[in-house]
Amino acid sequence: MPDMAPLDDVTVVGAGPSGLACAIVLAHAGRKVVVREWHADVGHRFHDDFQGLENWSHAEDVLDEMRSAGIATDFECHPFDHGTVFDPAGRRYPVRGQRPLFYLVRRGQEAGTLDRALLDQARAAGAEVRFNDRVRRLDAPGVLSTGPRKAGIIAVGHLFETDMPDGAWLALGHRLAPGGYAYLLVQGGRGTVATCLFTGFRDQAKYLAATEEFFTRNAGLQMRNPRPFGGFGNMRLADTAVQGGHPVIGEQAGFQDALAGFGMRYAIRSGVLAARAIIDGNDYATLWQRELAPWLQAGIVNRFVFNLAGEAGMTLAIRRLAKRDAGQLLERAYRLSLPKRLLLPLARRWYRAPLADPSCNHVDCECIWCTHGDHEAAVAVAP
Repeated sequence: MPDMAPLDDVTVVGAGPSGLACAIVLAHAGRKVVVREWHADVGHRFHDDFQGLENWSHAEDVLDEMRSAGIATDFECHPFDHGTVFDPAGRRYPVRGQRPLFYLVRRGQEAGTLDRALLDQARAAGAEVRFNDRVRRLDAPGVLSTGPRKAGIIAVGHLFETDMPDGAWLALGHRLAPGGYAYLLVQGGRGTVATCLFTGFRDQAKYLAATEEFFTRNAGLQMRNPRPFGGFGNMRLADTAVQGGHPVIGEQAGFQDALAGFGMRYAIRSGVLAARAIIDGNDYATLWQRELAPWLQAGIVNRFVFNLAGEAGMTLAIRRLAKRDAGQLLERAYRLSLPKRLLLPLARRWYRAPLADPSCNHVDCECIWCTHGDHEAAVAVAP
């Protein structure tokens, strides 16, 4: 790492999963770490909602990956090896994997959430975590993990109580989620229903209403005490993910899957890689380009093909997933194979343009990004 002595104190800016993962690994290695978060607590963007920690993009189980990095998996997580996927015509297909396709986790400030567990681990390892501490400029050695600066995807939905059985349902189609997908997750009498949009942000209420009507009709959605929630993500392929000599990790670096928007696994991995680069004196850009970039690039090609294929292509892909081990097929889809390498330059030219929704211009727009996103400039760093 440039200008970072082996025993320098390290400042981690941001207490999301990537920043806290970085702090845990650094603290376990005996480094003095200060995590500075400008919000009052962890998980400020979340409301105890369910999210999926994906387990299909790599052969190694994501929980084993975390444990091998020294991060305990002591948060609530429920393995899901099966679910139901609906094609754009509303036809249902059961999908199943031989191992968990994803782990259902909770996000937010409460005990048992991923965010709270990582915070507790960081403090137990010896890291100092400061809240209500916004960093305007960073001159000391540090890692940048301040979350998304733009929105390429938004999610809006409801959290609720229910008597429904546990399950996972996914629906594709532009009527419910232009460019994205709608989902319903239920576990232990609690549920999350949402639409994830890659465009049409201004019409989020319309798409959410269509999503809830669809799942009521096709999955028996039952909601008690529904509470609104929303989120947003930033996806881009960085050149170096280094700013002013500081590693940039997680969503601030754009480390999210371009096809589905999943980012927790990439966030945690990037935090671990940044910590290892500091501990071992290695080049962070080289590490992430070797251990993250191939999967990010495969995701870009997957998104390019998804957009070209349209709803007919979605249906064909769903049928294929339903006939075989869905986990194996998805893991193969995230390998940067020769055909994907050949398509990558074309896909990257398309992807180089920001994934910005033209309807979301911050003028008379009430989408989740316009109302709750942090639109201020990023942290200034010493040249």
